[in-house]
Amino acid sequence: MSERQKRRPKARPRITIGLIGFGAFGRLVAAHLGPLFPIFVHDPACGADGQAAAKGVTLCDAATAGACDLVILAMPVPQLSAAIAAIRPHLRPGATVLDVCSVKALPAKIMRAELPDHVDIIGTHPMFGPQSARGGVKGLKIVVCPIRGPGARPLAAYLRKTFGLDAIIATPEEHDREAAMVQGLTHLIAKVLVEMEPLPRNMTTASFDLLLRAVDMVRYDAPEVFYAIERMNPFAPDVRRRFFALAAELAESLEKNGAA
Repeated sequence: MSERQKRRPKARPRITIGLIGFGAFGRLVAAHLGPLFPIFVHDPACGADGQAAAKGVTLCDAATAGACDLVILAMPVPQLSAAIAAIRPHLRPGATVLDVCSVKALPAKIMRAELPDHVDIIGTHPMFGPQSARGGVKGLKIVVCPIRGPGARPLAAYLRKTFGLDAIIATPEEHDREAAMVQGLTHLIAKVLVEMEPLPRNMTTASFDLLLRAVDMVRYDAPEVFYAIERMNPFAPDVRRRFFALAAELAESLEKNGAA
């Protein structure tokens, strides 16, 4: 070996990512991270059918995905415990596990209780889905919640630098308090408007077009997403009751004025 070769710094090993769950959002994660890292996907629903054709993505068993440096849990909250049970024996000391659920307090509680002490835990919530990320993720928001270990802030810095994401550090409770209104009301209103279809698409105002865009961004979300946002966020019921109470007051006021 030459002196130059001896002095050359050794290349750092590439971080491996285990992705548990390969639904619509799991595929979005793989599309953005696959070109940068080796990704090992485990999803019993996939099979070896070529679904994981994205660059850098390999379908594998729970043991292989669970043994990666970073393990991403990409499934609805009710499936979280089963996914953790499948990968728990294979998690390496010093690994990091993060989730991408739409609520944060409940997943944080589950992960603290059910993941081994030798792994770090980060809660994340990308405040976008496949529909709103079709034009790229730059400028979109992601919430990063420190749960166990020091990795949350470095992760947020990486997401800002590499993908141009607006990474927001918050506690799980802070996230859920704001998401109860930000997401809860959006999905609630969209759900009602979809039931009122057909909606006008021709003679519309700019404000109505924006409302339609908001509806279209969430109308194809899996039912589990709506269920999590409305039923698993501890702050959502109060926001929902307040919204319906104010709507009822307004409706009553309009009826009285109309009858006068």
